[in-house]
Amino acid sequence: MGNIVAIVGRPNVGKSTFFNRLIQRREAIVDSVSGVTRDRHYGKSDWNGRNFSVIDTGGYIVGSDDIFEAEIDKQVELAIDEADAIIFMVDVESGVTPMDEDVAELLRKVDKPVLLAVNKVDNNKRLENAVEFYSLGLGEYFPIASTNGSGTGDLLDALIEALPVNEAEEETELPRFAVVGRPNAGKSSFINALIGEERYIVTDIAGTTRDSMDTKYNRFGFEFNLVDTAGIRRKAKVKEDLEFYSVMRSVRAIENCDVCLVILDATRGFDGQVQNIFWLAQRNRKGIVILVNKWDLVEDKETNTMKEFEAMIRREIEPFTDVPIVFMSVLTKQRIFKAIETAVKVYESRSKKIKTRELNDIMLPIIEQNPPPAYKGKYVKIKFCTQLPTPQPQFAFFCNLPQYVRDPYKRFIENKLRKEFDLTGVPISVYFRKK
Repeated sequence: MGNIVAIVGRPNVGKSTFFNRLIQRREAIVDSVSGVTRDRHYGKSDWNGRNFSVIDTGGYIVGSDDIFEAEIDKQVELAIDEADAIIFMVDVESGVTPMDEDVAELLRKVDKPVLLAVNKVDNNKRLENAVEFYSLGLGEYFPIASTNGSGTGDLLDALIEALPVNEAEEETELPRFAVVGRPNAGKSSFINALIGEERYIVTDIAGTTRDSMDTKYNRFGFEFNLVDTAGIRRKAKVKEDLEFYSVMRSVRAIENCDVCLVILDATRGFDGQVQNIFWLAQRNRKGIVILVNKWDLVEDKETNTMKEFEAMIRREIEPFTDVPIVFMSVLTKQRIFKAIETAVKVYESRSKKIKTRELNDIMLPIIEQNPPPAYKGKYVKIKFCTQLPTPQPQFAFFCNLPQYVRDPYKRFIENKLRKEFDLTGVPISVYFRKK
């Protein structure tokens, strides 16, 4: 299982800014108003070759009378309980506050690595002022400035050293397909329909599935493990402690599967939560199949309704649009086996190993006809390419000036690889290296 790191602290200390820097994209809302982070945000990060998931929690407020803030506090405590390590962020501008002391008291009881990050330390005066945070009794602190990245390297070095090294899971030759999506989208019903028995409790109440469960599937020439996960949904809708753990297990299931079957309810559309699940799977470099369930319940369907719905999904997932989309109905069993056939094909594509000679014979003529555009008067010459020995498709292209290859050309190469080697539904990585 991958490591999980929780970022905690009182409101308005810069947790979301730091989270965005870790995952290298602007996902969490950053605002100067206290309490903006109402939902937890999940992201994937890596440092010095170690991958880990990051949770940006809501601001912790001890003893608040606000019901909403009390709910945030409970979720922060659960994040602390589930995480492998905690980054406790404070603000040098305001100094040690009673809230900081309350959170520190909570963290001193935690038998897990806790790293104290003093944020907004962007000059020598503030560096001197940071000394007062020793009074929190959490040992060494790390002065950082999340807005410009100052000091974050030392913090992450210490984090990686503190993270427990997880024992490798028992190796299995069977591929693992994780069935993920919002609550009540039809995940458990989908698995029941496939295996032909009521293995999972299926109700109309969202959140019935509490844990990730594996089911071996061996029918019609296919053999793999199906992983049913609890529905991932917004924190504002989470009412029970158990469901938070279910969310975390869903995140772990995505991290440790081969292909994600992202199920969405056609009557609700491809909304923000489903998109979050999709991008979480994409950032983890998993094979992806989008399953549009309950298509039979969509009213007023016309000739082009399905094409328009599919086009809408592809617009939302740009630039990774080469993803198979299957419209189905679990209730009537329409196209459910098509969904499995598609997932198996994506798994085979993700596992594909392309011979170096074949790769060069196909890609080098394409590159010769469409060379990288000149940049600052410099011409890039690509001489050789190879697939890297990684679990998912990654390719290295060796050239004289890799620093001058721009993102549009990288996407061009990626699209050609997809087309020539049938890598539909598989996130791939393209690297340009010095020959």
